[in-house]
Amino acid sequence: MEKMWSGRFSQSASSLLDEFNASIMFDRELYIEDIEGSIAHATMLQKQGILTQKELENIITGLNQVRSEIESGEFKWNISDEDLHMGIEKRLTVLIGDAGKKLHTARSRNDQVAVDFRRWTLKKNLAIVEAIKKLMAEILVVAKQHTETLIPGMTHLQHAQPTNFGFHLGAYLSMFKRDIARFEDSFKRNNISPLGCAALAGTPHNVDRKMTAELLGFDSVSTNCLDTVSDRDFALEILFNISTMMMHISRLSEELIMWSSYEFGFVELSDEYSTGSSIMPQKKNPDVPELLRGKTGRVYGSLMGLLTVMKGLPLAYNKDTQEDKEGVFDAVKTAEISLEILKEAIKTMEVKPHNMEKACAIGHLSATDLADYLVEKCDIPFREAHFITGRAVAKGEELNTDLSQMEFKYLKEIDERIKEDVMEYLVLRNSMNARTSEGGTATKRTKEQLAYFKDFLEGKN
Repeated sequence: MEKMWSGRFSQSASSLLDEFNASIMFDRELYIEDIEGSIAHATMLQKQGILTQKELENIITGLNQVRSEIESGEFKWNISDEDLHMGIEKRLTVLIGDAGKKLHTARSRNDQVAVDFRRWTLKKNLAIVEAIKKLMAEILVVAKQHTETLIPGMTHLQHAQPTNFGFHLGAYLSMFKRDIARFEDSFKRNNISPLGCAALAGTPHNVDRKMTAELLGFDSVSTNCLDTVSDRDFALEILFNISTMMMHISRLSEELIMWSSYEFGFVELSDEYSTGSSIMPQKKNPDVPELLRGKTGRVYGSLMGLLTVMKGLPLAYNKDTQEDKEGVFDAVKTAEISLEILKEAIKTMEVKPHNMEKACAIGHLSATDLADYLVEKCDIPFREAHFITGRAVAKGEELNTDLSQMEFKYLKEIDERIKEDVMEYLVLRNSMNARTSEGGTATKRTKEQLAYFKDFLEGKN
């Protein structure tokens, strides 16, 4: 069967070209957006007197039948049709005759695919936002239960200061809140309609771009048609946003992997979201967070791939841009399942406060508190206080005793200015609760932070 653009050609396209050139086997993901865009375009054409009312009715009826055929599995996707636009239009013409051939008036596949792909991407921006919120809600449930559970705060993966587990999880709530802001900002920035730009320079037909923009839920129409048909910033943005979100997921996954090891023993992942070994019967492997960590690299690849495709393209549309969709489709699918399975893994994991608090008695976590005591109570300059505290830590190492459990007599030997009231400063829970500056780990501050995230999820801030 002849292609719709074949009038200029004297030879038929080879089957090899069909296979290499076609996108129909993956861009059919956009069929809903394509049919909705075509209905909006036809509605506008009728209003402008380009189509009759009867032709519009036939087109809408035919497009709805095509949609039903696609969703029921009856529709035959043919690689010779190149893309879903041609496939749908060809089937429509078979169903309703010449009226189907009029649908493409004042439109190009260049603005058609830009409309379809942009709308699909915008919908996914909002869908991912909702999935992030569900994940945050589950993290919040766990965090609220552990605002007094001590856990070693670390820098350089070394024990640093005592914090609480709710505070630690709050750090991830902050990350995911920023992710939501990025997706929402992308939606606002990119919610503009390409329809009516045609191939690259607009159309001489008397079209109403604002009407189709409104029918399709866009906030406005694009400003420059030359830019619009070749713009894929919206696709790059969702890939960047997903990549950043997956980086946050990967960081949390890394901690879940460590925390679930025997060396830490801070959490235990449920059997539902763990796997075993083919040879070692005792194993319980954290495959979910490991896969999440690995899939982050997969998403990065999609972002770098599209950036590379776009970097050297002259204006306006080029067929290279066909490479924009598969990476985005895959990244979105990865993001959606990653958010869902991480939510379930966190919901079903067991937290082990005893092991967390036991680990706080290793590494002299209250050393900074001793230095602060020397500054506040003994009027010792901080650098000198730092040196004295270092000597106390060395003494603890010599005695094989954590600073939080060291007897007062050893501290007194190090510096006569240290009084017995220092012992209250070295209690780990006191140390954690001493950090009352805004955003700090003190339980009361942690509760404030979690209340803020709760309000955010409920739309109150």
